[in-house]
Amino acid sequence: MIRLVAYVVAVLAVAAGLHWLADRPGTLVVEWQGYVAETSVFRAFIVLIVAMAIAMLVWTVLRWLWSSPAALGRLLDRRRHERGLGALSGGMIAIGAGDSALATRYASQARKALPNEPLTHLLRAQSAQLIGDRVTSRRIFEAMLSTPDTEQLGLRGLFLEAQREGEAEAARQFAERALKLNPRLGWPVEALFDLQCRAEDWQGALDTLEIGQRHNLIDKAPAARRRAVLLTAQAQPLEDTSQDKALELAREAHRLAPDLVPAAAIAGRILASKGNTPRAARVLLRTWRLAPHPDLAAAYAFARPGDSPRDRLNRVRHLARLTPLDNEGPIALAVTAVEAREWDEARKALEPLLEDRLTQRVATLMARIEGEQHGATGRVREWLARAVNAPRDPAWTADGLVSDRWAPVSPVTGALDAFRWRVPVAAVGEMAGALLSTKVEALAGLGSGAEAALADPARAVPGSVLAEPQTVEVVAQPITVPSAATATLAAAPTKPSAPVAAHAAASPLPAAAPAAVGAAAARSGTDDIATAKTVRPSQARATPPDEDDIRDRIQLAAQGAGAAVEPAPAARAVKPAIEAAPAAAARPLPAGQTARPRKVAEPKIFVPPRAPDDPGLDPGPRDSGESAEFGPFRPTSAKA
Repeated sequence: MIRLVAYVVAVLAVAAGLHWLADRPGTLVVEWQGYVAETSVFRAFIVLIVAMAIAMLVWTVLRWLWSSPAALGRLLDRRRHERGLGALSGGMIAIGAGDSALATRYASQARKALPNEPLTHLLRAQSAQLIGDRVTSRRIFEAMLSTPDTEQLGLRGLFLEAQREGEAEAARQFAERALKLNPRLGWPVEALFDLQCRAEDWQGALDTLEIGQRHNLIDKAPAARRRAVLLTAQAQPLEDTSQDKALELAREAHRLAPDLVPAAAIAGRILASKGNTPRAARVLLRTWRLAPHPDLAAAYAFARPGDSPRDRLNRVRHLARLTPLDNEGPIALAVTAVEAREWDEARKALEPLLEDRLTQRVATLMARIEGEQHGATGRVREWLARAVNAPRDPAWTADGLVSDRWAPVSPVTGALDAFRWRVPVAAVGEMAGALLSTKVEALAGLGSGAEAALADPARAVPGSVLAEPQTVEVVAQPITVPSAATATLAAAPTKPSAPVAAHAAASPLPAAAPAAVGAAAARSGTDDIATAKTVRPSQARATPPDEDDIRDRIQLAAQGAGAAVEPAPAARAVKPAIEAAPAAAARPLPAGQTARPRKVAEPKIFVPPRAPDDPGLDPGPRDSGESAEFGPFRPTSAKA
């Protein structure tokens, strides 16, 4: 609108001027070199305007002719730039889609159109990575290091290439160089921190974490947790060698992360060993309220060196009242009560867990109470059988790996603070199943080295169970059973044969071996007597036991104790089978047939590894104030 008004105003002004000249006529005479030119003023003005217009037109044409080569070059450059941008866009889309052929073609077009563009180098490098050409991609990233604009991009690419090829040292150097070049970058801080944690360079990881905090690259809460874990990792190896330094590190870690169990346990044990019981109790109770754990219960129970088992029981009662809804409190109270020989209190502590919250640790603890208080092998077997099928207890787990102790980093991925105290979701491994089998045998009194198994479960696992199991071969020898001896054999109780008993006493076998003897003897028939001979492990093929095999051995061990105490049913089963043999022989036979001895099914005979009158594991003197240390925790830094 404004332009239209201005145009109208300009036209009106020109018209008014021409009208003004027309109303004022006049003559304009020009005399030059003897020539005289005479015209009116109006005409002279019109000629002047036309001359000026022609001059401007000529000047425009001349200027266009002068600048046309540069304009043509700019036009070509603009078109090439547009083609390059299109190639870059298409190449990035092709790389994201995983089309290596299309990405390579676009990278070639971008290289021709925009050879010095940083995105072109990135597209070429990623296209080479997509087709698996590591050498080309590394060469392109190395070329980027020569230019300040692309140096950070080159370091990032070389770091990723080193990680893909497993070159940890080269990756660390590239990350350090990128961090020095620009400390505000996030990826070199995280990458260098992870590499230092995997290499267990705790001090270097702390320095890198401080750089990230200084530039606000890591939030405050995650940074405090990481620092606490790193300080605990430094304190762990110093607990036995340099307690003052370990205590300083553990207390700092406890201040940053009060729910970190290892830090509180280390600080509590060291403070207790120094005689500072009140401060140790405060540290342990603060963490216990947030994350109950057996290590905290053990450290709190032995917070005062020299206390009797009853004094420890009084202290643990207070600890259990703090977390009534958690299993660790009642279990810790029950274990301390067993050590103090307070059986009723131990049963009362475990009673709420027996129905809906029964675990393997609770069941084995109940078996221990039954065995030590009453020596009731039947109840012990019952609880051990329930322990086999009971849910698992919480353990330190990280990336599917179950560990008996906490570690700062995961041994699978190397991630910091990966271990969590929770119920494992994976199945029981071979070593875990073997250790559980050894503990069950020790509690039931079935193994020959019960006390050694309780003191050191790792050494108590027999080599034959884990690596090269012994096998028992049954050889059948036919004999004739006279009818006169039937009543005597039926009346006599079933006992293991002399060779089998002698071999069992000489070399104890795993818990599954007696069951194998009984099963093979049952298949041999009544006309045969099974004599067992041992095949050496070198002659038998070693097959490592699987999880089901270990579970079956534990159940057979529990059943075997019952067969050792109650052999009468087997004898009663043999009696009618042997008495039926003369009646079958007295039946009339058709002509032309001869009498053959009939085979009667013989029941399974269990050969116990110990004498039937052996009561099992000796519970120890009843009047002593201490008991065997095979509960869920034991003292580590102080002795009662």
